[in-house]
Order: sequence, then C-alpha cells, then structure tokens
Amino acid sequence: MPNPTAAMLVIGDEILSGRTRDANMHHLAGELAKAGIDLKEVRFVGDDPDVIVGAVNALRRAFDHLFTSGGIGPTHDDITADCIAAAFGLPIGVRDDARAILQAHYDREGIELNEARLRMARIPEGAALIDNPVSAAPGFTLGNVHVMAGVPTIFAAMAAGLLPTLRGGAPVVSRSVRVELAEGDIAGPLGVLAQSNPDLSFGSYPFQRDGKYGANIVIRGQDGAAVEAAAEELADRLGLTA
Repeated sequence: MPNPTAAMLVIGDEILSGRTRDANMHHLAGELAKAGIDLKEVRFVGDDPDVIVGAVNALRRAFDHLFTSGGIGPTHDDITADCIAAAFGLPIGVRDDARAILQAHYDREGIELNEARLRMARIPEGAALIDNPVSAAPGFTLGNVHVMAGVPTIFAAMAAGLLPTLRGGAPVVSRSVRVELAEGDIAGPLGVLAQSNPDLSFGSYPFQRDGKYGANIVIRGQDGAAVEAAAEELADRLGLTA
C-alpha cells in the first residue's frame, strides 16, 4: 500500500523577499519522512489572497494532506485563515474555544486580549484546532488542510502534536555514500543501479573541496534492506568501501 502524500504551502511576502529564511519546509520534510507520509510538492506564495486560495485548492485536491506555514498572526497581512475559509467556501469568525484559549493565555501573562490578538481566534466553520503549546494561538485543520504558524518553534511544536494523529505509512530510510569522483565518472554506474532498483530513489549531490570533485549519493526507500544492498552494490561498482 503506497504511503499517503503531502504538499506544503509556505505563505508570506517576507519569505519571497529574502528577508526571512524559511526553516519550516526542511523540518516538515524530515518529520513526514519519519511518519511515512511522502512530501511531493512545496510552493512559496506571497500575501496575495487570490494566489493563496488558488494554491490551496490545487494542492488539497492533488494530495492526501496539505500543510501551510505562515499568515495566522495578529497583523493585517495575516490572511491565511480567511483564504482557507474562502477556498472551502465557508464562513469564518471568532470561535469561542479559540478565544478561551487566548484569554487564558493572556490573563496568565498579564496582557490584554485586544482586537489585534483576537484575530488569532478567527477560525473557519467546522475546523478542528491544532494545539500551540508555545504561544497558545491555535492552528487548525479543515478537511485535509493543516494550517500552522510561520514561526519555526511554533510550527515545530504544532507539527509534533499533529503528525501522530495522521495515518502514515512506511518510514523512508536513507543511506548516504560519499564518492570522491566527479559526477561524470559515476553517472553511468549510478544510472544502471537506479534502473535496476525502481522502488528506490537515487540522488547525486556534488561538492568541491580542496580542489577535488566529489558527490554524496543518497539512496532512499521504504525497504531498509534494499537501501543497504543498493549502497553496497554502488560501492562495489565504484571500487569503494560502503
């Protein structure tokens, strides 16, 4: 049975401008691999409602899960929740349970729950809340779309609580083989190996160090024994020690 599939939508002008470096995609990819959910596509979009809605609808229909990052804070440009509601054709408003979570959090901190902060309690109708143990403001799941914060520590905490609730498959196993040969010298044997192992993926990631060329060959698959056998065969073909 194939693993469930996933896509990720990273939202925010600050990402596309280069002002903020995205860390959430890297984190999510690793966690999904452990959970046996195959990340198939990642898109980066700015704070444009039409673009966000279009991307959400395309990705949620193409994959088993869609994870979003960013745009659920208290400022005017945090428009993700509204865009998710629009994508599903659902109303959105302040939810009592989300408001209660925020009220309790800000009461403990001695901070006013003002109108700006209350924006983070606006949840599309029918969505289930995603716990935020870092700063309280919840994410939410609507259908197969999981909406999470852009701040990396909060995103990671939300993902840690969410992923165990999703059906996974076989975790992906990977093995890296360092080869101190130029890619042109290993392309032939690597291509033959990839062709004879269609259930595995082979990636070649070149490097140059101290004037020498090389590559890290990464072999990935759900069958750990097959991955190890392919690594040994590659080393044998290239005269290396796996």
